Amino acid sequence: MSATVSSRQTLDPAAPARNAPRGDKGRGRAGRQLHGGKITYAVLILFTIGSLFPLVWTAIAASRTNTRLAQTPPPLWFGGNLFNNLDKAWNGANMGTALLNTTVVAGTVAVSTVLFSTIAGFAFAKLRFRFKNILLMLTIGTMMVPPQLSVVPLYMMVAKLEWTDQLQAVIVPTLVSAFGVFFMRQYLSQALPTELIEAARMDGASSLRIIWHVVFPAARPAMAVLGMLTFVQSWNDFFWPFIALTQNGNPTMQVALTGLSRGYTPDQSLIMAGALLGTLPLLIAFVLFGKQIVGGIMQGAVKG
Repeated sequence: MSATVSSRQTLDPAAPARNAPRGDKGRGRAGRQLHGGKITYAVLILFTIGSLFPLVWTAIAASRTNTRLAQTPPPLWFGGNLFNNLDKAWNGANMGTALLNTTVVAGTVAVSTVLFSTIAGFAFAKLRFRFKNILLMLTIGTMMVPPQLSVVPLYMMVAKLEWTDQLQAVIVPTLVSAFGVFFMRQYLSQALPTELIEAARMDGASSLRIIWHVVFPAARPAMAVLGMLTFVQSWNDFFWPFIALTQNGNPTMQVALTGLSRGYTPDQSLIMAGALLGTLPLLIAFVLFGKQIVGGIMQGAVKG
């Protein structure tokens, strides 16, 4: 009787499926590629259109005349004055100098913020020293102070140093940020094992060597994200550069755009053309380095 039952199980093609462990079935489901439904794709398309609309509208307005932009309904497609308006905006607002200055300012601020914030974040996350928690709370507390309150004493200091209308007046006050220190501290406290630092100490590595060979490689994903955020913020900064710099001296891109809005009736098409010129470098940088930035974010997300 037992031989008959075993032979039936062997000849039955459905027997292995019924007797297979549940783990195999779960692994089969886990290996499948997830697909979004029609509603998901529709929502993503709507969000994409809504995100791209301001940029597309800027390009449309830059290709029209000021008279056409004042009419109702507004234009919804490109005109033929794009290159003419771009040329006027470039020559009329000192855009060449502004583009170079903004690149220098944003690049210097991004590199210094990533460097100093990583070192300070490592110190707050892994080193032991007196008053560490108090200093960390004071650093975070500076984020609660509105930047408008520090403008007057900061401008008095810049004027005493005779840095008015010079790029160092914009670079030096933003060489490090409290957000960057807090961001890197939170990341390194989880991503950098303490045992790895202790092993480097036992091998005779100095603090600078540990930072260069251990901390920086472990913090590379977070450094890429912080550098991108800082570069974009510094590129788009207007409030303090508008106070410290002049449009005819050493302007940044946002300060130079103020020269296009002068007059009794500002030319909106020229303003949009200047805004488009100020946005194109960021778009080009993201197209060139976006894959590396997203890869760094995903590398930090799966680390655990």
